[in-house]
Amino acid sequence: MTDENRALRRGRRIAVDVGDARIGVASCDPDGILATPVETVPGRDVPAAHRRLAAIVAEYEPIEVVVGLPRSLKGTEGPAAAKVRAFARQLATIVRPVPVRLVDERMSTITAAQSLRASGVNSRKGRSVVDQAAAVVILQNALEAERVSGAPPGETVELVI
Repeated sequence: MTDENRALRRGRRIAVDVGDARIGVASCDPDGILATPVETVPGRDVPAAHRRLAAIVAEYEPIEVVVGLPRSLKGTEGPAAAKVRAFARQLATIVRPVPVRLVDERMSTITAAQSLRASGVNSRKGRSVVDQAAAVVILQNALEAERVSGAPPGETVELVI
């Protein structure tokens, strides 16, 4: 089987771009072809953000949630990555049995902002849109990684019980 003919696991996925102020959310169709923005969740109240994300997961019934893991360009992890890992562990406990996976999100926000700017979206008015677009980029990259490798992308988040 060639890389182009590898089938993705069937089922919708939800992607989450975690930020301090806002959390971008995206989903894809059940065939994993197209990722689209869902909404921007306020991020400062983490318990409320987890509740809203749990409601989105319940509504969309995904096969998994993909959370962008911020790494440096060299691939190292700093304080932001530790914060996202903790957020993802809590989320995994709340949305179980739906698995949560961490995927590399290097450059997703920059890519999203550049795309939006190119399409004429004002950066000030578009901050919440940038977060959603970053989640779309994370999800598209995860879907492509799975298509190429034939394996689920990133790493599974271990449950905190």
